[in-house]
Amino acid sequence: MPVGGGRGGGPGAGLYSEAMTWLITGGAGYIGAHVVRSMTAAGERAVVLDDLSTGVAERLPGEVPLVRGSIADRGLVDRVLAEHAVTGVVHLAAKKQVGESVERPLAYYRDNVAALATLLDAVVAGGVRSFLFSSSAAVYGTPDTARIAEDTATAPISPYGETKVAGEWLVRAAGRAHGLATACLRYFNVAGAAAPALADTGVFNIIPMFFDRITRGEAPRIFGDDYPTPDGTCVRDYIHVADLADAHLAVARSLAGRGPGDLTVNIGRGEGVSVRELARVVAEVTGDTAEPVVEGRRPGDAPASVASVDLIASELGWTASRGVREMVESAWEGWRLQHPRALAL
Repeated sequence: MPVGGGRGGGPGAGLYSEAMTWLITGGAGYIGAHVVRSMTAAGERAVVLDDLSTGVAERLPGEVPLVRGSIADRGLVDRVLAEHAVTGVVHLAAKKQVGESVERPLAYYRDNVAALATLLDAVVAGGVRSFLFSSSAAVYGTPDTARIAEDTATAPISPYGETKVAGEWLVRAAGRAHGLATACLRYFNVAGAAAPALADTGVFNIIPMFFDRITRGEAPRIFGDDYPTPDGTCVRDYIHVADLADAHLAVARSLAGRGPGDLTVNIGRGEGVSVRELARVVAEVTGDTAEPVVEGRRPGDAPASVASVDLIASELGWTASRGVREMVESAWEGWRLQHPRALAL
């Protein structure tokens, strides 16, 4: 059943008379807290399971139960599913740093694949019928295509990307074997904040990395300017985290309204922005005048990654509505809240 999306489409509109209860793993994280906000604002019930290794409990609304723990703890997951009468799972908890995955592949396979198998075991045993998996554009690697569609071959170039491919395989296989309605959402580059308190607190993604350097009085860094792209820097498809959260709501409700089967979709805007172009937007928003410095390429970075977003639009009627400048402005507002030194800039 198609559902509306974006701010104009109103993914929060009540399409089903009875709300689900969703377990959101990693729900205190940057993306997870936005998903919780979007779903609960639309009337869905939620409970969060998060080990708080990177999550922040204060991001969550007071009425949303938070259980601190790991999805690898089968007994804990069983109890949460039963005690909260969970009817669907949105699985976001995972390690997600490409460079770190190259250095620590065993940890990434353990946390992103083995723990997922434990979670799915509990889901099947508990009679949960809907499962939404947080995947990544990293599954595609470096495809030779201007627009990456869902049928583009998966050829990841990092252990992180490999774990997301393996996770998709596992989710679909469990769905086929046990009659689950499943979805795999392949995120492109996530940025921005729906509210300052929900902003990204880590310095792992490019916009916070730019902000961190600017706050410390240092020039932003660009990793590589010799890629086969128009200006030599990597090209990415950036999606506002609030749009991403609304996409989760639209997909989750579609799962609740259908029977067994899988939906795998890209989540992006379908527009490419180079790192150098992004640096110019950051400079305009922050007022920083330092020229970015160019350093060597990072391992695992693809030259270009831009989504084809036709499938989710045709299947669910959902499209992103927020642009790159809005992402940077909202992220900067959140950064300044969390970093007092930036208030002087």
